[in-house]
Amino acid sequence: MRFTHHDGTRIHLAYCTNVHPAEDLDGLLRQLRTFGGGVRAELGVERLGVGLWLPAPLAAHLVAHPDLGRLRATLAACGLEVVTLNAFPYQRFHADIVKHAVYHPDWTDERRWDYTLDCARVLARLLPEDVARGSISTLPLAWREPWSAAQRGHAVDSMRQLSKRLATLAEDTGKEIRVAVEPEPGCVVETIDEAIDLLSEVDTDHIGLCLDTCHLAVGFEDPHDAVRRTTAAGVPIVKTQASTALHAAEPAHQDTRDALDRYAEDRFLHQVRERGPAGITALDDLADALHGDRPLRGDGPWRVHFHVPIHRRPEPPLGSTQDDLDTTLHALFAGPAALTDHVEVETYTWSVLPEHQRPRDDADLIAGLAGELGWVAQSMRRAGLEPS
Repeated sequence: MRFTHHDGTRIHLAYCTNVHPAEDLDGLLRQLRTFGGGVRAELGVERLGVGLWLPAPLAAHLVAHPDLGRLRATLAACGLEVVTLNAFPYQRFHADIVKHAVYHPDWTDERRWDYTLDCARVLARLLPEDVARGSISTLPLAWREPWSAAQRGHAVDSMRQLSKRLATLAEDTGKEIRVAVEPEPGCVVETIDEAIDLLSEVDTDHIGLCLDTCHLAVGFEDPHDAVRRTTAAGVPIVKTQASTALHAAEPAHQDTRDALDRYAEDRFLHQVRERGPAGITALDDLADALHGDRPLRGDGPWRVHFHVPIHRRPEPPLGSTQDDLDTTLHALFAGPAALTDHVEVETYTWSVLPEHQRPRDDADLIAGLAGELGWVAQSMRRAGLEPS
């Protein structure tokens, strides 16, 4: 789905395929036909954007293999286009237990560098002919511990070397691929200020920010202020991930805690932040916040890193940060200039929602993904964008 800002910027809207579990090419192609094509038909649009997740072995395979032609042909046949990749999860994103494994390998490991460059090479060949710029989101260096100044130096040097290779790739292909660092609760780079600090050390012609609106909301960061500080620092918002967090207004109440307990699950990490009178208190997983040795008291509202469906609010007494997402999109697009050009819906948690809220079949998931994209598209139009 494409939109145009009144400054002439073309904006791309896609959904991220990391919601689907396939890790080989045949599985990916089946998912594109079933879900990509299905969502496009559900929305009734001529062309649908998909933000591909390519596990590391598949990305390496496609770099110089004729199978890339099969992928391009399937995308074209299904009315799909790719301008962005999600290279945060390395592989096995739908293992029974992911948790902290999603942060490995980190940016001190050359496997992370190789994987990201492989993704860039693939994306340069997948971009539509009339699109000159692609984006790739990546993890914010590493989980916060263990971490040292030496590790940070190594990671920053890797990003600088990557930037040089991206410049060469642009010269060779005529396609500009930019990498977007995605701040996340609990990581080395968690906040907007920490992202600005990191990106002051690299070449922002090729490396910038991935603004994930769920992660921003979990940290209780103000969307307008976050966007203002980022742009004032000269940091490009390469990509925005449209997503919403779980919100609990009164987590001290037992009915609220019972409702939250239904979201505590074993596959993904669900970081929790409580905003109380003394500031923000953090725990690394929802189960710890509810039942750990030192559970959060509920002295103020909670935000939970659980990407809940954008277009529908959780059942009371819980809520979502849907309003924060709407505010962020307004901050990005309602002004005189578009502040990003790639928006990707990233709700990968459909399969681990409380059981009665999960899709019953493929058709249910297609309807849910279409509902999310439709909601975001409406928000973008309210911010002044025109479909194109």
